[in-house]
Amino acid sequence: METKKNSLLIIDDESSNLKVLTHILGSDYTIYTATNGIDAIKKTKEFLPDLILLDILMPGMDGYKILLEIKKIEEVNKIPVIFITGLDSAEGEEKGLSLGAVDYITKPFSPTVVKLRIQNQIQIVTQMRIIEKLSMLDPLTGLPNRRSFDERLKMEWKQAVREQTKISMLMMDLDKFKNINDDYGHQQGDVVLQTASRLFSQIIRRPGDFVARWGGEEFVVLLPNTSLEGAAEIAENIRLKVENTMVERSDAPGFYITISIGVNSIIPTQDSSIDSFISDADKRLYIAKDSGRNKVVYQS
Repeated sequence: METKKNSLLIIDDESSNLKVLTHILGSDYTIYTATNGIDAIKKTKEFLPDLILLDILMPGMDGYKILLEIKKIEEVNKIPVIFITGLDSAEGEEKGLSLGAVDYITKPFSPTVVKLRIQNQIQIVTQMRIIEKLSMLDPLTGLPNRRSFDERLKMEWKQAVREQTKISMLMMDLDKFKNINDDYGHQQGDVVLQTASRLFSQIIRRPGDFVARWGGEEFVVLLPNTSLEGAAEIAENIRLKVENTMVERSDAPGFYITISIGVNSIIPTQDSSIDSFISDADKRLYIAKDSGRNKVVYQS
């Protein structure tokens, strides 16, 4: 299987520079080009390159202004930028670095230096992505963790506000989990969490839906573009699947578990509160727990 190439956006108004850099880097990277500030910002948002090479001296919007504009855009402001310049000025270099550039490549281009500087930055990007991915996953279950859920909810919430669509969530808690740990031991408790996580992943399969470990024996599901009734149906499917699945034991017969689920749904506005949205789902979860467990509650 062929490995996907990293991508570069080269921003320069001189076609000769674009040709030289494309020749040096084209065999190792996917190359996008732009010749002015407006086109550069548009292509940055469109292609989300791994790295940007940005000329300083350009007509209209110079490299410094383009970098400032890129830093204002949330979805692209972490893309590293290397300035390419014919200037030999410590003051100019200091200005670029203070604005957020990560490095400089000077003209005329040395192919070896260009390749090495690009490789260094791409390696840093790759390492940061691995670190970020690991920090967003729960190590025991392999599901996204609470931090990851919070980030996803913010993104989906903004879209729901903008488009005035429904967004729903399930707050889920494995019943009597403390008893499982006390009766069978914490290692078997871990098996329960892993088993439940696999079941959730089997059911939550639609594009855009998102399941995460909230903490302890609690899990949460985010369901964009889903009504309260639709979310309650998904919750009931999960409840039944958990209830009817045996948790395996290596040295003894398996056992069954149950789950309680609180469901909430909203068409959010600018005045709506994410905290209240989560809190209402949590309240319904505890109604399910207090009224006998192994239930789905979607009305307070």
